[in-house]
Amino acid sequence: MTTGEEISASERTLASTFTGHRSHLVGVAYRLTGSVADAEDAVQEAWLRLTGLSREGRAGIRDLRGWLTTVVGRICLDRLRSAASRRERYVGQWLPEPLVTSGEDDPLDAVVRDDGVRMAALVVLDRLTPEQRVAFVLHDAFGVPFAEIADALGCAVATARQHASRGRKAAAEADPPPRVALEEQREVLERFLRAVASGDVNAVIGVLHPDAVLVGDGGGRAKTAFNVVSGADKVARLILGLMRRYGDVEGRPVLVNGDLGLLFTAQGELTPRVEAVVVRDGKVAGVYDMSNPDKLGHVPFPEGP
Repeated sequence: MTTGEEISASERTLASTFTGHRSHLVGVAYRLTGSVADAEDAVQEAWLRLTGLSREGRAGIRDLRGWLTTVVGRICLDRLRSAASRRERYVGQWLPEPLVTSGEDDPLDAVVRDDGVRMAALVVLDRLTPEQRVAFVLHDAFGVPFAEIADALGCAVATARQHASRGRKAAAEADPPPRVALEEQREVLERFLRAVASGDVNAVIGVLHPDAVLVGDGGGRAKTAFNVVSGADKVARLILGLMRRYGDVEGRPVLVNGDLGLLFTAQGELTPRVEAVVVRDGKVAGVYDMSNPDKLGHVPFPEGP
């Protein structure tokens, strides 16, 4: 006969084990959804599904980490399908929610260290269908067998393989720039900020990659570029135009999805926003301007002036 003390001890052990997997699961869910809130909710739902099993059901799980990863994938698939309809009505460009960290024992450090959660990489994943994204990420990034992925997708194993293959091909063709060392990022960002502060359009063009892009996501609730701006000349002129409009505003350097970026608090007409910066070949190749307040509720903006 099982005593209350034994059940309590078993539950504590299960909770402790789950906590050990939590960072991994948040990383999986965030990589699948691009949403911090959805990632947290998916992990919590996975916990509820685990605790909802009978003791015999839990005992039958041979690989708890793998089982939880698949469950999170299935939950995220539902959220991705729901998000697809929301995006059809979205105003302007859609970007993932940024993960802003300090780099100093931040609980999300383990998540942002993965190259797959770089902003440029997540933007590529956003172009995939929900099925392609789940199959590609679960298999290629986390080694989930196709049989389990097929079960999560509700399809045949061959179809799951096809979804992953198409996702892999799309990701390869998009060719997001690889993450460069933080020291190089810091040097490039400093040169970029000096050029912008000078107000010289040619100086700004000089620190931008010829194929530089600027993507804004305001969701119709904050001012930013409505369409993708491409080319060093157009990006430079837009940035300088914004600086003239908002005046002498300064961004605080932070880590955005593991890369250097800038955090802007509300200053005059400027609304709070996060800027993710992508470096390629020693120059700024991409600027992602995220100002939709619905996507920034989790960001640690400083209080007060």
